[in-house]
Amino acid sequence: MTNSVYRIVTVVGAAQIISHAGAYYLAAVIAIPASIELAISSATVYAGLSLALAVSGIAGPTAGKLVDRFGGRPVLIASNLLLAAGLSLLALAQGLGLLLLAYAVLGLGMATGMFEVAFAAVVRIFGKKSHNVLVGVTMVAGFASVAGWTISVFVEARYGWRGACWFWAAMNVLVALPLNTLIPRASDSTDATTPTEAKNQAAEVGAVPDDAKREKYITVLLAFVFASSGFISMGMMSHLPRLLEGVGVPLVVAFSIGALVGPAQISGRILDFTFLRRLHPLIGTRIAALAHPLGIAALVVLGAPFAALFVILHGLGNGILIIARGTLPLALFGPQGFGRRQGWLTMPAKFAQAIAPFAFGLALTQWGTGVLWLTFGLALCSFAALCLIASKPHNS
Repeated sequence: MTNSVYRIVTVVGAAQIISHAGAYYLAAVIAIPASIELAISSATVYAGLSLALAVSGIAGPTAGKLVDRFGGRPVLIASNLLLAAGLSLLALAQGLGLLLLAYAVLGLGMATGMFEVAFAAVVRIFGKKSHNVLVGVTMVAGFASVAGWTISVFVEARYGWRGACWFWAAMNVLVALPLNTLIPRASDSTDATTPTEAKNQAAEVGAVPDDAKREKYITVLLAFVFASSGFISMGMMSHLPRLLEGVGVPLVVAFSIGALVGPAQISGRILDFTFLRRLHPLIGTRIAALAHPLGIAALVVLGAPFAALFVILHGLGNGILIIARGTLPLALFGPQGFGRRQGWLTMPAKFAQAIAPFAFGLALTQWGTGVLWLTFGLALCSFAALCLIASKPHNS
C-alpha cells in the first residue's frame, strides 16, 4: 500500500476506535453505576443504546447522501461533535428524560460516524480500488472493544461513570475530530467519480430495466444478510458468557473464552486481507456466513470442551462479515451512490442490533441453549441468500 493509503487507514481506523468506544462499548461499563445513581434499571440504560441504534438506522441514508455529495470528511467531523454532545448530555443526566435525549443525540452521531460512513468516505476517495483500504480500516478499528472497555473501566473506577462520559466526549473533540480533518476533501480525492462519469455509470446501470430489477433484488438480499449478521453479533456480544455457561462452561471460564471474539475478528480480517482478497468478496462472505453454524455444530456435537472453537469460528466469520458491509456492495454495485446505498443497506441491520440484546436475552431465558438453533437458522438463511446472488460486477 502507498503512503497515502497507510495514512487514511491509520487516521480513519484510529478515529473509529474512539467513536465506537464512546458510542457502543461505554454502556456495558456505566450501565450498573448509572442505573444505581439515577434510580433506574440497568436494562433501561441498555434501552437507551437500543434507541441510539434505531435513530442511527433512520438517519443512516441521509448521512450516506451527505457523504456522496460532500465527501466523508465533513460528515465524520460532524459525527465527533454529535457524539461529544451526546456523551456530555449523558454525563449531565439526572433522570430518564435527559438520558434518552442523550442517547438520541448519540444515535445521530453514530449515523454520521460509524463504519458505514467511514466505508463511504474511503470509497469516495479511492473508488473501485477501495477494498484493501476498507479491510485496513476494519483491522485498526478492531481494537475498539479492547481499548474501549479497558480504558472505560479504568476511568470509571477513578472518576465515576460521569467522568467516563466526559472522557470520551473530550476524546472525540480533541483526538478523533483532528484525525478526521486529515481525511482529503472530496475535491482532493484521486479516484472520485466525476459528474460526467457518474452520468455515464448511471446510464450503464440504471437505464436497463433488468439491471434496475437486479439491483433491487440484490439490495433486499444483502440487507437481510447484514441484518441477520447484525442480530447474531449483537446478541452474542450481549449474552455470550451466559450462553456458554448454559452448555456447561464455568462462568469465570466463559468470560475468558468470550474474550476470544475480539482477537478472532481481527484474525478474520487478516485472513480476508491475505487469502480471501484473491477471491470475489461474495465468495469470502459465503465462507464467513458458514463459520457461525459450523461453530454451533461443533459445540452441540462435541460439547463444552469445544466452546473456544465455537467462539473463534463465530469471531472469524463476524470479522469478515463486517468488512463485507463495505466490500460486497462496492463489488456488486460500484462506487457511484455508495453512501446512500450503504445507508439503506444497513438500516435493517441497525434495527436488528437495537432489538437483539432484549430479543436474544428473552429467547435465552425461554429456550436456554436452544437459542443456538435460532442463530444457526439465521446464519444458514444468510448463506442461502448469498448463494442467490451472482458474483459478477455491477456493470458486467
